[in-house]
Amino acid sequence: MSTAAPTAARAAPGGLAVAFALASVYILWGSTYLAIRFALESYPPFLLGAGRMFLAGAIMFAVLRWRGVPKPTGKQWRTLWILSIWMVLLSNGLVNLAETEVGSGLAAIAVASMPLFAGVFAMLRGRHPSKIEWVGLIIGFLGVLWLNAGGELSSSTLGLVCLVIAPIAWAWGSIWSRDQDLPQPFMSAAGQMLTGSIWMLIAAVLHGERMTAMPSVSATAAMLYLVVAGSIFGFTAYIWLLHHVRPALATSYAYVNPPIAVVFGALIGGEHFTAHDLGAMAVILVGVVIITLAKARAGKPATVAAAATPAPAPAPEEPAA
Repeated sequence: MSTAAPTAARAAPGGLAVAFALASVYILWGSTYLAIRFALESYPPFLLGAGRMFLAGAIMFAVLRWRGVPKPTGKQWRTLWILSIWMVLLSNGLVNLAETEVGSGLAAIAVASMPLFAGVFAMLRGRHPSKIEWVGLIIGFLGVLWLNAGGELSSSTLGLVCLVIAPIAWAWGSIWSRDQDLPQPFMSAAGQMLTGSIWMLIAAVLHGERMTAMPSVSATAAMLYLVVAGSIFGFTAYIWLLHHVRPALATSYAYVNPPIAVVFGALIGGEHFTAHDLGAMAVILVGVVIITLAKARAGKPATVAAAATPAPAPAPEEPAA
């Protein structure tokens, strides 16, 4: 994992390397929503998140320290503890909880609204959207309202509440982190996952979670897939893209992951989607694409806040997943 900052003298990456990195982010992060659903067959939602984040964070932290990357300072650790509430507990944790009642593809569609909330929070902190971005925000939020107004999501109060809070939390954490003293991106991700695993464990205790039986092999395999493919490989590919390609291309996973998650959910998970769900997804993604292209035209630099998950988000998948 390279942590060096990009320079003008750095050779342009080959097309195959860029394509491989993009495919990793698109497919790995797009598949994490279904992997969460499979892992939840044996693991309670917050215990799943605690185990996943601790393993991924510990591995990344150990490798980075072995490569000589400085560990976070005391002040940075305090910031990471706060940031992981937003970027890990309230994003990834609530997506896990939501998927106990709603399908993985539907969760991905809802989380796709994250860039819309990020635009609103950026506006509240003094960065006013351009006219084109306003168009994208309005279109995207119409899609969010459409998604929440009917269909499967509206039939699950828990799923609805979790999938509204999760992208808002990820968006706020992403914007808030820009003014904070954080370690370099990979160490920041490892630190957030480690501190976030503690928050997840606390939430698991408060939620009354416990392992009542030996986890199945398939659920454990899904959890390990989340650790390796989602939290380590996917995030590493994303950071590499941020250092080698235009920000608009690196962040294009924000509108590619939801359709991929829907395809995985339908083909592998046997999930069914209504015209209402797919129509809302299309409207949300149109808004996200407009915002992304408007930011690319304005030449705004991309910033990285966290791992989680893939996430539209500078991380996680997701986030929030």
